[in-house]
Amino acid sequence: MEYTRLGRSGLSVSRLVLGTMNFGPRTSEEDSDAIMDRAHEHGINFFDTANSYGVQQGDGATEQIIGRWFAQGGGRRDKTVLATKVYLPMGDRPNDSGLSALNIRRACEASLKRLQTDHIDLYQMHHIDRNTPWDEIWEAFSVLHQQGKVLYYGSSNFAGWHIAQAQEAARSRHFLGLISEQSIYNLMSRWAELEVLPAARHYGLGVIPYSPLHGGVLSGVLRKQREGTAARSGSGLWAAALAEHRDSVEAYEKLCAEIGEDPAHVGLAWLLAQDGVTGPIIGPRTAEQLDGSLRALQITLDEATLATLDELFPPPAPNGAKPAPEAYAW
Repeated sequence: MEYTRLGRSGLSVSRLVLGTMNFGPRTSEEDSDAIMDRAHEHGINFFDTANSYGVQQGDGATEQIIGRWFAQGGGRRDKTVLATKVYLPMGDRPNDSGLSALNIRRACEASLKRLQTDHIDLYQMHHIDRNTPWDEIWEAFSVLHQQGKVLYYGSSNFAGWHIAQAQEAARSRHFLGLISEQSIYNLMSRWAELEVLPAARHYGLGVIPYSPLHGGVLSGVLRKQREGTAARSGSGLWAAALAEHRDSVEAYEKLCAEIGEDPAHVGLAWLLAQDGVTGPIIGPRTAEQLDGSLRALQITLDEATLATLDELFPPPAPNGAKPAPEAYAW
């Protein structure tokens, strides 16, 4: 396993991040335990979850699964850099969502209880809260930090200017602020390159891409459809994305076949090659899928392949092919 620092912090994390959104809704607790055990065997120490994951099966069901796994002992908690999130509704009451000081306090205590731990390593804002001032947010977070309940803070789904707001407010309080941003980022969704990645690099945040294979479209879906092994039904956003980009996806799968690599592994390897990316979040439904993902760490994409990928999935550049921030002006 390869490790890197998370942003400008001294925290060492694996370059593949175990995502747990499937735990409960799509993956049984027994299989979830096996996946987490296998992740540790491979040296993956960075686990990402959220208080809202598994809500279909009850209050914080995914965090509860992880908590019961920690409770099995064997150093499971000590080997894990644990990241969870706060923001989305966890009840019907007015203060059961958002980033008010009240909800931050209640949500943190509830997550700690479900996760059966005394601290969260990385506490992430699941979304920007446009109704709560940064002074209130950072005050609430600083209290949790002083109490030893949270060590580091991160954001998710922030725009570049949200990151700037957060960091300047933290700086005025002499607080470390954010060390990471979790954003949708993959070959088919490269909008983060315009503002989010430049802002993250400027302020020293590690970027943790979610949906690294664009919901499975970059996983070799056309080949799987031909073979009859496609896991999804071909409906909704997944089908729309494939319909819109079918020619590019077909050319992508052909390129991957030419270099002798699985499309899913190439998609992850491309992210690992991007400046500022800490590591993509993988969401395996089985231990075997987890095993396969490690191949991405061994792939080095040459300049010609990277250039071809840029042609198939062009970066968003309003002013020609210039990278941000020059994309906006001269």
